[in-house]
Amino acid sequence: MSARTENTVAGVDGANGEWVVAHYDGRRVEWTVAADVRSVLSATERCVSIGVDMPLSMPAAGYRVSETEAKKFLGSARSSIFYTPVSAVLSADTYLDACASSRAATGKAISKQTWHLLPGVRAWRAADFDVDRVVEVHPECSFRLMDPGAAFVSKKSGRGAGQRLRALQRWIDPQNLSDGLAELPPGPLLDDALDAAAAAWSAWRFSRGEHHTFGTEDATDRIVT
Repeated sequence: MSARTENTVAGVDGANGEWVVAHYDGRRVEWTVAADVRSVLSATERCVSIGVDMPLSMPAAGYRVSETEAKKFLGSARSSIFYTPVSAVLSADTYLDACASSRAATGKAISKQTWHLLPGVRAWRAADFDVDRVVEVHPECSFRLMDPGAAFVSKKSGRGAGQRLRALQRWIDPQNLSDGLAELPPGPLLDDALDAAAAAWSAWRFSRGEHHTFGTEDATDRIVT
Protein backbone atom coordinates (compact mmCIF):
# COMPACT_ATOMS: atom_id res chain seq x y z
CA MET A 1 0.00 0.00 0.00
CA SER A 2 3.03 2.29 -0.35
CA ALA A 3 1.47 4.02 -3.38
CA ARG A 4 -1.44 5.44 -1.40
CA THR A 5 -4.48 6.88 -3.10
CA GLU A 6 -6.63 9.74 -1.94
CA ASN A 7 -9.05 7.17 -0.53
CA THR A 8 -6.54 6.29 2.17
CA VAL A 9 -7.06 7.35 5.78
CA ALA A 10 -4.82 7.05 8.81
CA GLY A 11 -5.02 6.39 12.53
CA VAL A 12 -2.44 7.71 14.99
CA ASP A 13 -1.56 6.61 18.51
CA GLY A 14 1.24 7.60 20.88
CA ALA A 15 3.96 4.97 21.31
CA ASN A 16 6.78 5.43 23.83
CA GLY A 17 7.60 8.99 22.78
CA GLU A 18 6.87 8.32 19.10
CA TRP A 19 3.71 7.95 17.06
CA VAL A 20 2.51 4.79 15.38
CA VAL A 21 0.57 5.51 12.19
CA ALA A 22 -1.83 3.04 10.57
CA HIS A 23 -2.65 3.77 6.92
CA TYR A 24 -5.93 2.14 5.88
CA ASP A 25 -7.63 1.81 2.49
CA GLY A 26 -10.84 0.12 3.61
CA ARG A 27 -9.39 -3.39 3.60
CA ARG A 28 -5.68 -3.35 4.33
CA VAL A 29 -3.56 -1.58 6.91
CA GLU A 30 0.09 -0.56 6.84
CA TRP A 31 1.85 0.65 9.99
CA THR A 32 4.72 3.12 10.17
CA VAL A 33 6.35 5.00 13.05
CA ALA A 34 6.88 8.78 13.15
CA ALA A 35 9.21 10.61 15.51
CA ASP A 36 7.04 13.69 15.99
CA VAL A 37 3.75 15.31 14.99
CA ARG A 38 5.32 17.10 12.03
CA SER A 39 6.45 13.72 10.69
CA VAL A 40 2.97 12.30 11.26
CA LEU A 41 1.40 15.09 9.21
CA SER A 42 3.99 14.65 6.48
CA ALA A 43 3.37 10.90 6.32
CA THR A 44 -0.40 11.40 6.11
CA GLU A 45 -0.56 14.42 3.81
CA ARG A 46 -2.39 12.43 1.11
CA CYS A 47 -4.92 10.91 3.51
CA VAL A 48 -8.47 12.21 3.29
CA SER A 49 -8.85 12.01 7.07
CA ILE A 50 -6.70 11.20 10.08
CA GLY A 51 -7.95 9.92 13.43
CA VAL A 52 -5.74 10.85 16.39
CA ASP A 53 -5.94 9.23 19.81
CA MET A 54 -5.03 12.43 21.64
CA PRO A 55 -7.08 15.37 22.92
CA LEU A 56 -7.26 17.98 20.14
CA SER A 57 -9.29 20.49 22.14
CA MET A 58 -9.18 21.62 25.77
CA PRO A 59 -11.81 23.21 27.98
CA ALA A 60 -11.31 26.54 29.74
CA ALA A 61 -13.20 25.12 32.72
CA GLY A 62 -14.96 21.91 33.66
CA TYR A 63 -15.08 18.84 31.46
CA ARG A 64 -15.62 18.35 27.75
CA VAL A 65 -19.07 17.13 26.79
CA SER A 66 -17.50 14.73 24.28
CA GLU A 67 -15.62 12.87 27.01
CA THR A 68 -18.65 12.72 29.30
CA GLU A 69 -20.70 11.20 26.48
CA ALA A 70 -17.92 8.78 25.50
CA LYS A 71 -17.53 7.63 29.10
CA LYS A 72 -21.27 6.96 29.28
CA PHE A 73 -21.04 4.95 26.05
CA LEU A 74 -18.14 2.85 27.43
CA GLY A 75 -19.93 2.01 30.66
CA SER A 76 -17.72 -0.16 32.84
CA ALA A 77 -14.71 0.72 30.67
CA ARG A 78 -15.17 4.47 31.21
CA SER A 79 -11.87 4.73 33.10
CA SER A 80 -10.01 4.24 29.81
CA ILE A 81 -10.78 7.88 29.07
CA PHE A 82 -8.93 10.49 31.10
CA TYR A 83 -10.70 13.82 31.34
CA THR A 84 -8.78 16.43 29.37
CA PRO A 85 -7.45 19.10 31.75
CA VAL A 86 -8.21 22.79 31.38
CA SER A 87 -6.01 24.69 28.97
CA ALA A 88 -4.36 26.63 31.84
CA VAL A 89 -2.27 23.58 32.76
CA LEU A 90 -0.33 23.77 29.50
CA SER A 91 1.87 26.53 30.87
CA ALA A 92 2.82 24.50 33.97
CA ASP A 93 6.44 23.42 34.30
CA THR A 94 5.84 20.78 36.96
CA TYR A 95 3.13 18.35 37.96
CA LEU A 96 2.47 20.34 41.14
CA ASP A 97 2.07 23.55 39.13
CA ALA A 98 -0.35 21.78 36.78
CA CYS A 99 -2.40 20.53 39.72
CA ALA A 100 -2.53 24.06 41.16
CA SER A 101 -3.72 25.49 37.84
CA SER A 102 -6.35 22.78 37.54
CA ARG A 103 -7.59 23.32 41.09
CA ALA A 104 -7.91 27.05 40.47
CA ALA A 105 -10.13 26.40 37.44
CA THR A 106 -12.04 23.28 38.46
CA GLY A 107 -11.44 22.60 42.13
CA LYS A 108 -9.64 19.36 41.29
CA ALA A 109 -6.07 18.33 40.55
CA ILE A 110 -5.04 16.26 37.52
CA SER A 111 -3.79 12.68 37.61
CA LYS A 112 -0.22 11.66 36.89
CA GLN A 113 -1.48 9.82 33.80
CA THR A 114 -2.96 13.07 32.51
CA TRP A 115 0.27 14.94 33.26
CA HIS A 116 2.20 12.46 31.13
CA LEU A 117 -0.21 13.08 28.23
CA LEU A 118 0.51 16.81 28.16
CA PRO A 119 3.61 16.69 25.90
CA GLY A 120 1.50 15.01 23.24
CA VAL A 121 -1.34 17.49 23.74
CA ARG A 122 1.11 20.40 23.42
CA ALA A 123 2.62 18.93 20.27
CA TRP A 124 -0.74 18.67 18.52
CA ARG A 125 -1.88 22.11 19.68
CA ALA A 126 1.32 23.59 18.23
CA ALA A 127 0.85 21.82 14.90
CA ASP A 128 -0.78 23.34 11.84
CA PHE A 129 -3.45 20.99 10.50
CA ASP A 130 -6.90 21.04 8.92
CA VAL A 131 -9.49 20.47 11.67
CA ASP A 132 -11.94 19.21 9.06
CA ARG A 133 -9.51 16.43 8.15
CA VAL A 134 -7.75 15.62 11.44
CA VAL A 135 -10.17 14.40 14.11
CA GLU A 136 -9.88 13.14 17.65
CA VAL A 137 -10.86 9.52 18.21
CA HIS A 138 -10.95 7.08 21.12
CA PRO A 139 -10.01 3.52 20.12
CA GLU A 140 -11.97 1.83 22.92
CA CYS A 141 -15.14 3.42 21.57
CA SER A 142 -14.14 2.29 18.07
CA PHE A 143 -13.64 -1.33 19.14
CA ARG A 144 -17.03 -1.45 20.83
CA LEU A 145 -18.73 -0.20 17.69
CA MET A 146 -16.82 -2.72 15.56
CA ASP A 147 -17.97 -5.63 17.73
CA PRO A 148 -20.93 -4.57 19.90
CA GLY A 149 -21.46 -8.07 21.27
CA ALA A 150 -17.96 -8.50 22.72
CA ALA A 151 -17.37 -8.19 26.46
CA PHE A 152 -13.99 -6.51 26.10
CA VAL A 153 -11.39 -6.95 28.83
CA SER A 154 -8.13 -5.03 29.33
CA LYS A 155 -6.21 -4.46 26.11
CA LYS A 156 -3.02 -5.31 28.02
CA SER A 157 -4.16 -8.92 28.50
CA GLY A 158 -3.80 -11.71 25.96
CA ARG A 159 -7.57 -12.14 25.81
CA GLY A 160 -8.10 -8.41 25.36
CA ALA A 161 -5.58 -8.27 22.52
CA GLY A 162 -7.29 -11.24 20.89
CA GLN A 163 -10.70 -9.60 21.18
CA ARG A 164 -9.43 -6.46 19.51
CA LEU A 165 -7.69 -8.40 16.75
CA ARG A 166 -10.92 -10.30 16.13
CA ALA A 167 -12.86 -7.04 15.92
CA LEU A 168 -10.36 -5.59 13.43
CA GLN A 169 -10.55 -8.72 11.30
CA ARG A 170 -14.14 -7.87 10.52
CA TRP A 171 -12.82 -4.92 8.52
CA ILE A 172 -9.20 -5.71 7.73
CA ASP A 173 -7.79 -8.74 5.91
CA PRO A 174 -6.55 -11.12 8.65
CA GLN A 175 -3.37 -12.08 6.77
CA ASN A 176 -2.60 -8.42 6.24
CA LEU A 177 -3.02 -7.79 9.98
CA SER A 178 -0.59 -10.52 11.01
CA ASP A 179 1.94 -9.61 8.33
CA GLY A 180 1.78 -5.95 9.26
CA LEU A 181 2.32 -6.63 12.95
CA ALA A 182 5.26 -8.91 12.13
CA GLU A 183 6.89 -6.08 10.18
CA LEU A 184 6.11 -3.32 12.68
CA PRO A 185 9.17 -1.20 13.52
CA PRO A 186 10.59 -1.70 17.04
CA GLY A 187 9.10 0.55 19.68
CA PRO A 188 5.29 0.42 19.56
CA LEU A 189 3.59 -2.12 21.79
CA LEU A 190 0.88 -4.39 20.43
CA ASP A 191 -1.90 -2.27 21.92
CA ASP A 192 -0.37 0.87 20.34
CA ALA A 193 -0.59 -0.71 16.90
CA LEU A 194 -4.11 -2.03 17.42
CA ASP A 195 -5.30 1.33 18.75
CA ALA A 196 -3.84 3.06 15.69
CA ALA A 197 -5.70 0.62 13.43
CA ALA A 198 -8.94 1.27 15.33
CA ALA A 199 -8.36 5.01 14.98
CA ALA A 200 -7.93 4.51 11.23
CA TRP A 201 -11.23 2.63 11.11
CA SER A 202 -12.99 5.59 12.73
CA ALA A 203 -11.21 7.97 10.34
CA TRP A 204 -12.54 5.84 7.46
CA ARG A 205 -16.08 6.18 8.80
CA PHE A 206 -15.60 9.93 9.25
CA SER A 207 -14.37 10.32 5.66
CA ARG A 208 -17.64 8.78 4.47
CA GLY A 209 -19.99 10.55 6.84
CA GLU A 210 -20.79 7.24 8.59
CA HIS A 211 -19.30 8.21 11.95
CA HIS A 212 -20.84 8.81 15.35
CA THR A 213 -19.85 11.99 17.16
CA PHE A 214 -19.57 12.51 20.89
CA GLY A 215 -19.88 16.22 21.68
CA THR A 216 -20.22 18.70 18.82
CA GLU A 217 -19.82 18.24 15.07
CA ASP A 218 -17.31 21.08 14.94
CA ALA A 219 -13.79 20.73 16.30
CA THR A 220 -14.36 22.64 19.55
CA ASP A 221 -15.42 19.56 21.53
CA ARG A 222 -15.53 16.44 19.38
CA ILE A 223 -14.62 12.75 19.55
CA VAL A 224 -15.37 10.76 16.40
CA THR A 225 -15.92 7.03 16.19
